[in-house]
Amino acid sequence: MVSRGLQPEKDRVEGVVDVGLIVIAHFENPAKVHAIEFLRDVLLWKRRCLIPTSAFLGAYHILTNYLKVERVAAFNALRKTLETRSPAFFTDINVELVVESLTNAMGYGIESWDGYVVAIAKAYSAPIVYTIDRQMQKRVKDLQVVNPIPDDIFRRYNEWLEKMLES
Repeated sequence: MVSRGLQPEKDRVEGVVDVGLIVIAHFENPAKVHAIEFLRDVLLWKRRCLIPTSAFLGAYHILTNYLKVERVAAFNALRKTLETRSPAFFTDINVELVVESLTNAMGYGIESWDGYVVAIAKAYSAPIVYTIDRQMQKRVKDLQVVNPIPDDIFRRYNEWLEKMLES
């Protein structure tokens, strides 16, 4: 289950980053600066967090289908981040991890994608999941579930998002 030479006993991992933060960092919105600052530290390995590369597939889907970001703009923004080839990128999605992800989804009553993020955190003894997902914050109790975007900025983002989606 260990990816690209990471050794959990030597390479302490602080956390795992969920798709929502990737999304917010890749389109114009009131929380973008904060998401980019957080993501920059992760990509530079200043914050030792893993980002599942599959989160970029989910981010593209959310950006283009729900947030109506133009496809080429979404592609270019996400590709630019991926081209950093950051040591934070987690590329391993094997059968055991998928089974554990489904187990987490069933046990916590969360989405299977969120179960995957939890499975990665547990596999690497990472105590924190960084996410904007409120459901995950309520249901996953054996890990810290943290939104790195300040509360006032995140509230402003949600108000902005609601108005944007109405139009």
